[in-house]
Amino acid sequence: MDPRVPRSRRTLDPDLLLRAYANGIFPMAESAEDPDLFWVEPDRRGVLPLDGFHVARRLARTVRSDRFEVTVDTDFEAVIAGCAAPAPGRTGTWINAEIRRVYGELFRLGRVHTVEVRRDGALVGGLYGVRIAGAFFGESMFSRETDSSKVALVHLVARLRFGGFRLLDAQFLTDHLARFGAEEIPRLAYRRRLAAALTAPAEFHRLGAPGVPVDGATTLAALS
Repeated sequence: MDPRVPRSRRTLDPDLLLRAYANGIFPMAESAEDPDLFWVEPDRRGVLPLDGFHVARRLARTVRSDRFEVTVDTDFEAVIAGCAAPAPGRTGTWINAEIRRVYGELFRLGRVHTVEVRRDGALVGGLYGVRIAGAFFGESMFSRETDSSKVALVHLVARLRFGGFRLLDAQFLTDHLARFGAEEIPRLAYRRRLAAALTAPAEFHRLGAPGVPVDGATTLAALS
């Protein structure tokens, strides 16, 4: 069953977008060049259980080594540009100009968060997503160096667990996310988890303020 609803040229505003997420719906575009958007509500939803997140030993060593410097909420434009850029196995993107604009507004309002991974000062990986109460809706991630997006995800999950979040919505299950313990659940089960998360108090910056690097040992301790 196609999870999409009809396309719309309606300009998105932050309030409309947050209401959509609170109802289990999110927007996408067919391509970066397509001005239209469509709303998506999958029959089966990918989620990453925060209490069942799996970090392989090799990746844990990489996180602990602090080979990468990891911060949050310092450069939305660079992160979303990285997510939209072509990558091996991906020549196109669903992130169009309207997506960039409205998520940028939500970032300035403190409702979109980014994780930035740098090496020697250069941005080499990261991710972004939307926060409502105790729910975090992961949108996209990118990697320019081996393990950089994985390190971003580990830091995100540690931050969510430490901050009291109840739900990490991954939208669609992928083989990559399945290695971390992601699972696919029916729409009604997702709605129940979402409803519980929307009533839970949570703090995204409890583990560290915007722009302040968090070391790997602290991150792994927050996961345990």
